[in-house]
Amino acid sequence: MRDPYTVLGVSKSASEAEIKKAFRSLAKKYHPDTKGGDASAQKKFQEISGAYDILGDKEKRGKFDRGEIDASGNPRGFDPRAHGFEGAPFGGRGGGGPGGFQYNWSSQDGETAEGFRPEDIISELFGGGGGGRRGGGRRARMGESYEISITVSFEEAAMGGTRRVYMPDGREVDVRIPAGLRDGQQIRLKGQGGEGRNGGARGDVLLNVAVAPHRYFTRDGNDLRMELPVTLKEAVLGGKVTVPTLTGSVALTVSPDSNSGAVLRLRGKGIPAHGKDAAGDLYVKLVVTLPDRADSGLRTFAENWSADYDPRAKLRP
Repeated sequence: MRDPYTVLGVSKSASEAEIKKAFRSLAKKYHPDTKGGDASAQKKFQEISGAYDILGDKEKRGKFDRGEIDASGNPRGFDPRAHGFEGAPFGGRGGGGPGGFQYNWSSQDGETAEGFRPEDIISELFGGGGGGRRGGGRRARMGESYEISITVSFEEAAMGGTRRVYMPDGREVDVRIPAGLRDGQQIRLKGQGGEGRNGGARGDVLLNVAVAPHRYFTRDGNDLRMELPVTLKEAVLGGKVTVPTLTGSVALTVSPDSNSGAVLRLRGKGIPAHGKDAAGDLYVKLVVTLPDRADSGLRTFAENWSADYDPRAKLRP
């Protein structure tokens, strides 16, 4: 085995924290579970684990630095194969050498005298899956969880619906969009993530949902608001005007002499009822609008009209 300092890429003066950090980084990179059983990655991982077995144990590191043991943890000049031992760099135990010397990291209870156990670090890195073998078999590991961002239309978010979502692994999943969904809300799909390992459950999918803006509706809680253009004639004389809603157009009565800025309410025409929430309302703000093109009749009327009111009176000090 190569010099453990070289394997971990640290200097001989490295601190315990620096050694641990180097091991964590390399273990995460070369762990067999992340490489799909790649034999070269497994070999590299074993070498990394063996190096940390030496340098991660204060006592063993001291013996190695003093030349008492070699890079495999064996006494200088001792060949474990000649004594019938088959040491594994990670997850095995060598039995006893001369004087009961343990050449692998495990002691009788699976820990060194310092309480160090490389398995714990691997378990921490991979969500409890562990990197070695315990109890005679591989631990079941939950599959990878995905986080996906999608955008739905204003109508889909308000009324609900179904949206097909493409997973990172190539699968297509039809997702139910609940009515009343708000911009920025999340939808969790249990068991729709990556496949588990060693009998573990599938991971989850977390959908981050953005709601596209509407051309004229804005949302206020479960209510909707909009501006409705009306002609000068409709504002002065009143009458029925057509108003769009999420469920189709309806007729709205405009009272005579309605001013621009007047707000009318259509009950139950906002976000539909969902869960424990009742349906919201639609608030319609009237905006008196002149024709896009000049109207000679309107101009003549304005020239001959004697206005006897001051629309800016409220602006005076």
